[in-house]
Amino acid sequence: MALSEELYTKKEAMLYSQRIAQLSKALWKAVEKDWQQWIKPYDLNINEHHILWISYHLKGASISDVAKFGVMHVSTAFNFSKKLEERGFLNFSKRDDDKRNTYVELTAEGTALIIEMNNNYHNTFHSVLEGSLPLKELYGRFPDFLDIMAVIRNIYGDDFIDIFERSFRNFRESFDTLEEQPTVNS
Repeated sequence: MALSEELYTKKEAMLYSQRIAQLSKALWKAVEKDWQQWIKPYDLNINEHHILWISYHLKGASISDVAKFGVMHVSTAFNFSKKLEERGFLNFSKRDDDKRNTYVELTAEGTALIIEMNNNYHNTFHSVLEGSLPLKELYGRFPDFLDIMAVIRNIYGDDFIDIFERSFRNFRESFDTLEEQPTVNS
């Protein structure tokens, strides 16, 4: 018997797996609905918006970085990025020191679109946010999901968490700037 099998019973493992599956599916369904409603006016799908968001916060990310952080296949990241390039929101490039990888950067129009979407965030209902408000009221903060972050780190590795933390750090630092900039229709 392997050491890991000695740490838990078959019943515990199955109950844990099913609990995670059910909770993840329920949460994802709410997140997906909220996300789709938010981006609907911009004629984007979730993958496209996620690519724009990653490109904005990672500033010059490779397609591989976009795929890894966006939790999508490289071909999915590339194909949706191509569509965004055709719409004028992204530029593709190669680097002199790295001809193997393709990099994406937002165009001025893509940056303006991200800013407009962020400025209009509260124009749609967000059930996940609303469902979290009682916890914020009780504890004075939104849930930070430390246990989930640890599980994700063990599944996807330190690189994923590093990209995650870097993008959110960039988002925090740029948030004030986002609110101050004019929107596309201004």
